[in-house]
Amino acid sequence: MAFKLTQKQIGERIAEIRRYKGLSQEDLSLRIKLSRSSLTQIELGNRGLDILELQKLSQVLGFSLDDFMSSNFSIGEESGSNEVNEPIVEMRISVPSLQIKKFKNVLLYILEHCAGKPNVGETVLYILLYFSDFNYYELYEEHLTGAKYRKLPYGPVPQRFDTIVHQMIEKGQLQRVKSSYRGFAQIRYLPLEKADLTELKASEKETIDRVIEQMSDWSATAISNYSHKDMPWMASKEGDEINYELAFYREAPFSVRNYGEEIEG
Repeated sequence: MAFKLTQKQIGERIAEIRRYKGLSQEDLSLRIKLSRSSLTQIELGNRGLDILELQKLSQVLGFSLDDFMSSNFSIGEESGSNEVNEPIVEMRISVPSLQIKKFKNVLLYILEHCAGKPNVGETVLYILLYFSDFNYYELYEEHLTGAKYRKLPYGPVPQRFDTIVHQMIEKGQLQRVKSSYRGFAQIRYLPLEKADLTELKASEKETIDRVIEQMSDWSATAISNYSHKDMPWMASKEGDEINYELAFYREAPFSVRNYGEEIEG
């Protein structure tokens, strides 16, 4: 029986070769004269390719169609006759590993700046953490806290949040307060100690500061609606873990990385 690739497998292979070649998504979309949003959908496996588009990709990325469509395809063999001078970069490994100490300090840092705001209940706090983590990953291709987030109805929720908060309450680092905001029940958290800033790099603190400045005054409804338009959220299934790699498929106003400058450089 002939081997046949699924649409998702084709998208994954294209994304893998693109990254191996050191090309940003914006750069590749310009070279093949296809919109970045269309390329995003191809790499996610949500859009098929016609033969002319696949041939164009093979020319730009320098791979053989026969090899690409084979069952034993290997990225290492696709260094490519057509792209000899392309820089070869290390593949990103998006396997978040929760750094509990870092997560606690990021949480304390956000609360130091936001706990006094009446709108900052659990929903707002979850999403401030989410954008801090995903914005940092998009910018630096490294995890900030390594927290995993799940797609739930009101927005992305950090896994193990309750466990970590319970530990912090027991250690006298946090206080949980039940209140109400605009007629709705609300759970808020008050920091009882300051974040250890030696645990945060300047780039991490800067990323968190930008998120706080942009979103910390938004209501739970406003920030929830905003998170629902972010590509990582939209491309994930309800209840599933949100893949950090999806941060690289963002477009304005969510993208925090200037891919145009990278191409020019």
